[in-house]
Amino acid sequence: MAITINIYYTGKNGAARAFAEEMIASATVKAIREEKGNLKYEYFIPIDKPDTILLIDSWENQTALDMHHASPMMEKIEELREKYDLQIYKSG
Repeated sequence: MAITINIYYTGKNGAARAFAEEMIASATVKAIREEKGNLKYEYFIPIDKPDTILLIDSWENQTALDMHHASPMMEKIEELREKYDLQIYKSG
């Protein structure tokens, strides 16, 4: 069963957008999309929340998601979250 998580990143003065742009520019997003079991990893800007980025993160199953969470990719993501001082809200 596929698992989809909506992650909202919020920061001040464009920090959330800068985070997403660096994730893309550093090829981290590309590497995550190539991980086994990844179905979708895409960023969106909610029209009514310009300081927020929505990540739609979808995986084939819990095993694939667990493997992603155990991968070195998570360290890079955490570093960037801290760099941009983001607040995180998850749903899904």
